[in-house]
Amino acid sequence: MPMQMGFRWYGEGNDSISLSDIKQIPGVTSIVWALHHKQPGEVWEKEEIAEVKKQLDEYGFNMDVVESVNVHDDIKVGLPTRDKYIENYIQTIRNLKEFGVKVICYNFMPIFDWTRTDLFHPVGDGSTALYYEKSKIHDDPKEMADYILNNLNGMTFPGWEPERMARLDELFELYRPVTKEKLWENLKYFLEAIMPVCRECDIKMAIHQDDPPWDIFGLPRLLVDEAAIERFLKMVDDPYNCLTLCSGSLGANPNNNVADIVRKHCDRIAFAHIRNVKHFENGDFSEASHRDCDGDTGIVDIVKAYHDCGYEGYIRPDHGRHLWGEKCRPGYGLYDRALGIMYIWGIWDMLDKMGK
Repeated sequence: MPMQMGFRWYGEGNDSISLSDIKQIPGVTSIVWALHHKQPGEVWEKEEIAEVKKQLDEYGFNMDVVESVNVHDDIKVGLPTRDKYIENYIQTIRNLKEFGVKVICYNFMPIFDWTRTDLFHPVGDGSTALYYEKSKIHDDPKEMADYILNNLNGMTFPGWEPERMARLDELFELYRPVTKEKLWENLKYFLEAIMPVCRECDIKMAIHQDDPPWDIFGLPRLLVDEAAIERFLKMVDDPYNCLTLCSGSLGANPNNNVADIVRKHCDRIAFAHIRNVKHFENGDFSEASHRDCDGDTGIVDIVKAYHDCGYEGYIRPDHGRHLWGEKCRPGYGLYDRALGIMYIWGIWDMLDKMGK
């Protein structure tokens, strides 16, 4: 069985793309979904999950992968109230099991899930893409947060919930005493608490790398390179403690060789994000098409690494450019991600044909 291709969808009324559109992309069998109206720490109720399943069943998609069941800040900070939110998370895992979910993608980034300074940066061919301009990341994150919230076209975005962003000063105060080592400890506490339930429910927890993979605004980042991934997997050495390996997040640092990481840890990669990044000498980076030569991430080498390892897990194209005047959620248009899927399948099918 080859890898299983998915497509991230934000739900009816919350996405410019329809399930009917996605059905027409060859080889897509999974919808990577979430309950985007839920706040971190809330239980995902069975009735809500059932509604999504009904929508996906109509088009023959599975709901094996969910992204993002966001982790409450009290868990990341390590407050006494964390146990209550961990119990809620455990109940959500049990509820997801009832609907056949196999993988939960999550992250452990303080305050911000991801950081970009331009959501619609001109690429040079008439399209636009997400962009990170290093000089714009100052000590005060409010300007960046306001810019992102004002450019989501009325749609929700995990990690950028307006309710949380309204409490930005409070959140920074909350995280002030949290050192990098303390954040590692809190991540370990969380995982050790939920691993027995993951085994019982046969659901893998797959952590997403920090984006970008370095500290920002004085906030510590953990999952930034191969050494950190090695530490993470050994810290809670359980087959249900896995990775969502994101080529774009890791690839933002040109020193990270994503293909090497795939080969080393393929057995612990439950979910893969394929995204291309182009670097600039001053430290800026732009997201690019999936075509290998359009960026510096090594997309062909990465897909070959998965193929060589006999990867049978879930994969999806991550972030695409905004093409042909499409009005869409930043990074999540239909056209460039569909092109990315066909590029990935093209590499995979050729490797199959060559028997390599």
